[in-house]
Amino acid sequence: MSAENGGRVRAAIVGGGFMAEVHSRAARSARAELAGVVSSTPEKSARVADALGFEKAYGSLDELLADDSVDVVHVCTPNAQHAEQAAAVLAAGKHVVCEKPLTTTVADGEALVAAVGTLTATVPFAYRFHPMVREARARFRSGEAGHVLTVNASYLQDWLLGVDDDNWRVDSALGGRSRAFADIGSHLVDLVEFVSGDRVSRVAATKKTVFTERASHSGISTEDAVAVVIETRSGALGTLLVSQVAPGRKNRLLLEIAGSAESVVFDQEQPETLWVGKRKGSLLIPRDADQLDADAARLCVVPSGHPQGYQDAFNAFVADTYAAVGGAEPEGLPRFADGLRAVRVTEAVLDSAEAGTWIEMGTHDD
Repeated sequence: MSAENGGRVRAAIVGGGFMAEVHSRAARSARAELAGVVSSTPEKSARVADALGFEKAYGSLDELLADDSVDVVHVCTPNAQHAEQAAAVLAAGKHVVCEKPLTTTVADGEALVAAVGTLTATVPFAYRFHPMVREARARFRSGEAGHVLTVNASYLQDWLLGVDDDNWRVDSALGGRSRAFADIGSHLVDLVEFVSGDRVSRVAATKKTVFTERASHSGISTEDAVAVVIETRSGALGTLLVSQVAPGRKNRLLLEIAGSAESVVFDQEQPETLWVGKRKGSLLIPRDADQLDADAARLCVVPSGHPQGYQDAFNAFVADTYAAVGGAEPEGLPRFADGLRAVRVTEAVLDSAEAGTWIEMGTHDD
C-alpha cells in the first residue's frame, strides 16, 4: 500500500467466475482499488474487467504479477491451479487470498505454508465471520458451554442433483481427488474446530458418487456425498454429513455442538440467531451487538432486525485480510495454515472411505 493511493490496498483477481464476483464486491466494500483481473482468455478478462469495474484486464498472470502497484492477489480459479498460482503470487512478493480448497494435495499445501514468510496469505472460510458463529465460539472459549461432548454437523446442497447438472468441479483433473468434501466439507470441519476449539483426531468415512456420467463428463470418480464419524483430541464424538444431491437444500450448513453445560446450534440459512440449549430452559439469541461477545459484536454491521448474510460475512473476511496486510492481527483470520488443515482432513476422509478403516490424523497442529 502506497501513500499515493491514500494507503488503500490495490487488489487484483485471477479468475472470472462466480467467486470472482463475490471477491470483487468484498474488495470494493473494504475500500480497495480494483487494479485488474486476468481470466482464462484475453476476451473473457476484458469482459470481466468491464462487468466488475476493474481498471484493466491483464493478458496473463505473469503480466499481473509484474505490476508493482498490485498489493494483494485473489486466486479464484479451479482447484488444481491454486498451488501453482498462489506460489507464483508469493514468489512475486505479493499478499494472497486463495480460494478453498487451498490445494488438492497435502504436499502442495505444506509447500505454500512454508513459502508465506512475512506475507499475508488467507483462505476464505467466510462462515467464521457470521456474528453468531463468533458468539458460539465465545461460549466455548469462556468455558460457559463446558467441554465438548458431541458434534452433529451437516452441509447440504442440491445444485448437482440431476444427471444433467454439470460443472468443472466434477472433473478430478480440475477439482482434485475430492469434490463435495473438499468444496463444502472443508467449511464444515473448519467451523467445528474453530467454534469448539478442539481438533479432529481420527475419522471413519464412506462416500457415494451418484452419477459417474454427467452432461459433459464421463468416468466421474469425485463424490456427491460423504458421511463421516469423527473423534476429537479431547475425546468428543461427532458426525458430519456432506451432500451436493440433497433436494431442496440450497446451502444448508448446520452446526450443533453439545458441551457439558449447553449446546449451541448455528444454521447458516438462518444466521440471525443462535440456539443455546440447556438442561433447564433454552435460549434463542438474536444478532444484537448489545447482547453479544465483543468479537461477535464487532461483526454486526447493521442494527439488529436488519438481516446480515453471506456477502456481509465475506466482506468482513476480506476487510480483516486487508487489515492484516496493513500490519494488524485480526482475531480468527483463516490463514494458509488453516487451509492446509482442511486439506489434511479431506485427505484423511477420502483415505478412510477408500480403505474402509479409521484414519488417524496424527499430531499436526496446522
